[in-house]
Amino acid sequence: MAWHGMLRPADGVTGSEPVTSADMERTFIAVKPDGVQRGLCGEIIKRLEQRGFHLVAAKFLQASEDHMKQHYLDLKDMPFYGGLCKYMASGPVFAMVWEGQNIVKLVRMMLGETNPADSKPGSIRGDLCINIGR
Repeated sequence: MAWHGMLRPADGVTGSEPVTSADMERTFIAVKPDGVQRGLCGEIIKRLEQRGFHLVAAKFLQASEDHMKQHYLDLKDMPFYGGLCKYMASGPVFAMVWEGQNIVKLVRMMLGETNPADSKPGSIRGDLCINIGR
């Protein structure tokens, strides 16, 4: 699962409900190709909805490697950058925008550690992920 930061209406993300309070945020979450292949999208949506978050937008897409290089530009100096971009372009990705109070911080906790082996049971990565790259 990949996700990056907070989105605001000024970022061109539109939805049925506006962001109205200072602690109301939007965040992007993507289910990686293996999560899509393993049918995990519904479980991830369920967990986020149960937490009270609102799904603003969702879309299956097949991203190009160039698109992934732009998306992960902040990681370009990391040794895994090329492999990550290639992997993320290897199959469909389920891209979502979620909205909720303090969602950025809370989703980070719900996702767990980047390395699934370090993630606690009950977290999305701890329960559903196999390894970092997949």
